[in-house]
Amino acid sequence: MTDLAFKKLQTIGGYLWNHMNIIGGVGIIIYQTFSSIVKDGVDWKEVMKQFHSIGVKSLSLVSLIAIFTGMVLALQFVFGLSRFGLQLYTGRVIGIGIARELGPVLTALMVASRVGSGIAAELGSMTVSEQVLAIRAMGASPITKLVVPRILVSTIATPLLTIVAVFIGIFGGMVVTIFETGVSARYFLDQTTNTVEVYDFLSGVSKTIFFGFLIGAIACYNGLMTQGGTKGVGESTTQTVVTCAIAIFIADFFLTKLFLIF
Repeated sequence: MTDLAFKKLQTIGGYLWNHMNIIGGVGIIIYQTFSSIVKDGVDWKEVMKQFHSIGVKSLSLVSLIAIFTGMVLALQFVFGLSRFGLQLYTGRVIGIGIARELGPVLTALMVASRVGSGIAAELGSMTVSEQVLAIRAMGASPITKLVVPRILVSTIATPLLTIVAVFIGIFGGMVVTIFETGVSARYFLDQTTNTVEVYDFLSGVSKTIFFGFLIGAIACYNGLMTQGGTKGVGESTTQTVVTCAIAIFIADFFLTKLFLIF
C-alpha cells in the first residue's frame, strides 16, 4: 500500500470514527435525558423560558421561509403544468408537496440553523467558562438543568412551527396561483382540500417530532463537548448545523418510508 493510499485510508477512518463518536455521544445524551426526566422530573419554569426563546422567536423566520417557499413552488408548477394545460391543478401539487415534505423539512432545517446553533453556542460557552463544572460542583445535574428543557422544547416547538409553516406556505402558493392563472381563492382551496388528506398533514407534522428531538439532542451534545475556548464554540456551532441537517435528511427518508407503509 502506497503512502498516499494509506493517508486516504487514515482520513476516511478518522472521519468514520468521529461520526461514530457523535452517534454514541448523542445516544448517551438521549439516555441521560430520559433517565433525568424519570428521576428528577422537569423544570417547567425553565421549559417556559426556553419555549419563548426557541419557539416564539423562531416563528417570524419560519413564516418568512414558508411563504416564499409556497410562492416559488407555485411559480415553478404553474410554469411546468402550463405546458400540458394543467396549471389549474397547481393547488393540488402545492398542497401535497408542502404538507408532506417541504413544510416539515424546511422548518426543521430552519430550527436547526437558528435553534440548534444557538443551543450549541450557549452550552459551549458555559462549558469552556466552567459554568457546567460549577453546576456539577454544587451537586446539581447539568442534564436536568440544561439539557432536558432544551430537548423537550425543541421536540414540542418544531411540530407547532411546522403547522404554522404549512398553512402559510399554502397561502403563499395560493396568492401566486391566483395572480398567475386567474383562478379564485375558493377554487384553489377546493383543489387543496380535495387532495390533501388528514393523513398527509399528520404524517408530515409527525416527522418533525423526531426532527426536533434530534436537533435538541445533537445541539446539547456538541455544546457540552466543546473544548478550546471561543474557537471551540464556533466549531461546535458549525458542527451542530451540519450534523443536524444530515440527521434530518436521513431520518426523513426512513420516516417517509415508514409512513408510506402504514
